[in-house]
Amino acid sequence: MSTTNGGTAEEIQPQLQVVGQYIRDFSFENPNAPQSLNTNEQPQIAIQVNVGANPITGSETDIEVVIKLEGKAELGTNLLFQFELEYAGIFRIRNIPQESMSAVVLIECPRLLFPFAREIIATTVRNGGFPPLLLEPIDFVALYRQKMAQLQPAEGATPQ
Repeated sequence: MSTTNGGTAEEIQPQLQVVGQYIRDFSFENPNAPQSLNTNEQPQIAIQVNVGANPITGSETDIEVVIKLEGKAELGTNLLFQFELEYAGIFRIRNIPQESMSAVVLIECPRLLFPFAREIIATTVRNGGFPPLLLEPIDFVALYRQKMAQLQPAEGATPQ
């Protein structure tokens, strides 16, 4: 094991570890079954994605990251199904510069969680009597940039 400036190489390397992951909240509604199951038409599908993070009380390195996925499928004015999933993970993050921390937490952590959330939704929709809903990959970098833009005050705006 090599040492550099009094610390081991392992202590200095950036580390991102998944401590655990879990469903925090989940709801699936199939309000018009069984009539809604007898359609060959392509429904309109709408999906919303949000990412949030909270430090774990009593820990300097652990953060809970939550992906919230909300979706529904409609055929005209008829609701076929809707779901809400909050899928979370506890991440242990060490040796990440403070200026990079929010990007790691809001981009890399959800990127690791998303395949599991996607599978839960696909399986549940299939078990609800519909073809599996295979969500497209999500660009968490674009979501992060959008969120940061919302937090930044408008350039040139004068305080009132």
